[in-house]
Amino acid sequence: MSTDATLGWSTLFQTGNGATPEVFATFAEVTGITPPALSRDTVEATHELSPEAWREFIAGLKDGGEVSFDMNFVPDSVEAASLMAELDSQGRFAVKNRKIIFPDGSYFTFAAILTGYEPDAPIDDKMAAAVTLKVTGKPILVQV
Repeated sequence: MSTDATLGWSTLFQTGNGATPEVFATFAEVTGITPPALSRDTVEATHELSPEAWREFIAGLKDGGEVSFDMNFVPDSVEAASLMAELDSQGRFAVKNRKIIFPDGSYFTFAAILTGYEPDAPIDDKMAAAVTLKVTGKPILVQV
């Protein structure tokens, strides 16, 4: 049986503008994207009559985790300016809708808060930046 695996080349990262209808802008020069790291907590529910003294657990709250991406750092770019402005956002204005669009047209959509923006300017390599976002609420994978 042959594989259905594909390259991540041409995957896009987008941020919404909050308008109605919302318009999403694609970040330029993204070099790698890590989609939401989904997880679920467990809550211990062991009691005095738990069978054969084995711990018991129930499903807890779910967490959308973090999303990260790397990009070429261009100091005078729209992306650099928007990320700097976004770090100054407070309260509900800090939450923005995002999309990660995969080569086959499937996409993740989620709301997230920018938590990290780390530009780097090495002496012997290209300038780059690492971006980290905390997902808030439920991420949705839309498959086509």
